[in-house]
Amino acid sequence: MNDEAIMNDDSVNIMQNTHPALRSADVTNRTERLGAMHGTRLSFVRALVRRMARDQWRVRVAHMELDDEGYGVCIYSIEAYGERYSQVIFSQHLDAAERTDRVIAQKWDITSALICGVPQPGDLERLRANVPLQEAGRLDANDLVLCRANKSVRNFDHVVSCLAEGRQPDSSVFERVGYLVRTTAVYGNGKFGIADYPRIAGTRAFRSGFSAQMCAVYVLRDFSVRLAEHVAVRRNPRIAVKLARSCRRYLGVGNATGLGMAPFLIRHPLQLDQWVRGRETALARVLAVESVDAPATTRAQALLARAARHIAQVHTDHPREAARNAVIVGELPIIQDALRRLAATPEAFHWDMLLAWTGERVSSAAQEVLVAVLLELYPELVDSIDCGAPVDDTLRLDSDMRTGELRQLVEDDYRWALQQPSALRDDTHFFWYRSAEKEEPRLGVRDREPGSERELPLDIARQVGRLHAALHALRDDDMSVAEFVAMHPEHRAIVRRVQTLIGRPYGEIRENLLAADTLPIDLMRAKLAMFGASKFDPKSNLWVRVTLFQGAPTLDELAADMADDWIFPCVPDSNERGIGQA
Repeated sequence: MNDEAIMNDDSVNIMQNTHPALRSADVTNRTERLGAMHGTRLSFVRALVRRMARDQWRVRVAHMELDDEGYGVCIYSIEAYGERYSQVIFSQHLDAAERTDRVIAQKWDITSALICGVPQPGDLERLRANVPLQEAGRLDANDLVLCRANKSVRNFDHVVSCLAEGRQPDSSVFERVGYLVRTTAVYGNGKFGIADYPRIAGTRAFRSGFSAQMCAVYVLRDFSVRLAEHVAVRRNPRIAVKLARSCRRYLGVGNATGLGMAPFLIRHPLQLDQWVRGRETALARVLAVESVDAPATTRAQALLARAARHIAQVHTDHPREAARNAVIVGELPIIQDALRRLAATPEAFHWDMLLAWTGERVSSAAQEVLVAVLLELYPELVDSIDCGAPVDDTLRLDSDMRTGELRQLVEDDYRWALQQPSALRDDTHFFWYRSAEKEEPRLGVRDREPGSERELPLDIARQVGRLHAALHALRDDDMSVAEFVAMHPEHRAIVRRVQTLIGRPYGEIRENLLAADTLPIDLMRAKLAMFGASKFDPKSNLWVRVTLFQGAPTLDELAADMADDWIFPCVPDSNERGIGQA
């Protein structure tokens, strides 16, 4: 397409709109886009590392007692804002037959607890007896986060062997698996007896949502490298070397996440609204920039190229994910070309022109890459938004509202749930329930599997349809909601939800999540992207592997002037030499 065609295209003729509105939830909250999200500057891991660097957190190894094979205990000390925490990590031998990422596992290579204060000898013995048992152990309100991880045996052994021989590993081996260990669970917020979130919310260090869990994973990342270096030096103390800094940065922590994560976005609509609204507010600020200079467009081009390389390095056997990645890699050069042409007349160019142009020409997955890139360009506009601020997600009933107002509210705010006639809605294919054994959410096929009598109320679209039908049949617009829910108590929960979400359009996933085409991995990816995960590799439609903190600064690089530039990490050049002997 030539320059004139791009500049005259009606879809980008919005140059006078210097304050673009936030994108509609009809765009952002569809599973097609939620399942294509990427981490951004606003993701929890990025915000946490920035804060740790800016506020000069002191994180160090206070005690490490490991044998020649790396089995034993390591304690990290974490000091910030006058508060003190410790992360106690246990490394143990694990037979190959016992190593599994499945929830049925009872032993792991590494188990860990993030706790308040400094563990005394009695505390350490309690933790030693219970943390390796994970949910089967006994924990208390002094324990903030409980997590476990298994080694990526091939990567771990390769790194140890290379370092012990005095050479660096071939970094290309990290392209498929970019970590030495992967977590199989990271528990917080009161699970299994550990501290409830209200206690954490009273701290300065961990008041932001999931920051305690993400800090635990960040420390575990550092330990994974120290563990490999320790085993290497014990194997060959004379010539062993430390891992090259570029590899230290690139290696993250893997995570295997199953279906249990998916319902969170449905159960916590006010948090979902805050997360998506924060991102969309940041995007609107970028789109409102009136003067786009050459350095900004140059950086955007570099980030788009990096994104293409990053996605090309994602290896997955999941057909849908592999096909989508191939499309993105093919479409990012199209976006780069459009940017080059549009920026040729800088006095007339705004970022909203490029985003609108891509909306007509490339896939939603490629557009979401562009959104992530745009948020990188203006830290001064974006970084002040706190998507992880504490949220009171209590759903409240307005008993004085009239039923006519409630019906209009449903018709206005839930048009997406009502637009298909009830006779054509696929409301019966799946059902969500909680397993009796592990108390984890599961997804069943109604006609084939037992358990539908234990169905969880995650069927928001169906509940809204039934509520609307009941309000329509009432034919009384002046009845109070109190009277209505007394007559129809089965609708109390959905009425409370509808009323609480007034003015919060990003709180609902705008899909029927019981339909046969529902893919839970889309919900999982959305939450993991908000955390800041990368390298999405679905292993089925029900679980996915990702990487956290890949490309992040290492603990010893945290400083106020630290470069916060690690979106779309790519495999480092293997030519970097080692950084000295271990």
